[in-house]
Amino acid sequence: MIKSENITKSFGALQVLKGISLSVASGEVVAIVGASGAGKTTLLEILGTLSRPDSGAVHLNGVDVFALGRRELARLRNRKLGFVFQFHQLLPEFTALENVCIPAFIAGVDRQKAELRGKELLGYLGLAHRMLHKPAEMSGGEQQRVAIARAMVNSPSVILADEPSGNLDSRNKQELHAMLFKLREELGQTILIVTHDEELAGMCDRKIIMSDGKIVQ
Repeated sequence: MIKSENITKSFGALQVLKGISLSVASGEVVAIVGASGAGKTTLLEILGTLSRPDSGAVHLNGVDVFALGRRELARLRNRKLGFVFQFHQLLPEFTALENVCIPAFIAGVDRQKAELRGKELLGYLGLAHRMLHKPAEMSGGEQQRVAIARAMVNSPSVILADEPSGNLDSRNKQELHAMLFKLREELGQTILIVTHDEELAGMCDRKIIMSDGKIVQ
C-alpha cells in the first residue's frame, strides 16, 4: 500500500531523516515510535505528501506520488489519504457533520451524497446524537472520533495518525484505540500511526522504532 525508498530530509544544516525505507501492506496497522526528535512526524508528513523529501521516493498503490503535478498530488492527498492529528483540527464554527463533510466537498462530491456518507460514519462511530453539535459542545474523545470520521469520508487507502490519543484521558484513549482497530477489522482500513503510547504501539501489527533519523528496529 505504501512504500518509501531512501527518504532523506534536512532543515538547514540539520538532517532529520537519513535514508528511510519502509513498506506498509494493505490492511496493516503499523506504529512508528521513538524519542522526540527522532524524525517520526517528519516521516509521516512526507508519507502523507504534506512535505517533500530532499531525496528518495514514496509510492502509494504503485504510484510515485512526488512525480505527480501539484494538482494531481493535491487530488491524490484528498481522495486517497486520511489524516488524524493530536489536536483534532476541527473548525469551531462548523457542526460535527459539516466538519466531516469538508474533504468530500473539496473532492467535488454532491452535498447530499457527502452528508449521507458523513451521517453513516458518525453513526458508525457512535456519534449520531452529536451530528449537529459544534466542537466546543463535545468532549475530547468525541472530537477525535469526528476527526476519524472526517479522515474516512472519502474512503481513503490509508489513514495517517499523528499522536491520535496524545491529548486524551485514559478512558477516551482506550476507546479511541479500540475504534482504530475496529476500522481495520470491519473495514480493512490500512493505518499508520506515530505515537509515544507504548500500549497503542503494542496493539499494532508491527512497531517500527526510529532513532536519530533512522529506522533502528
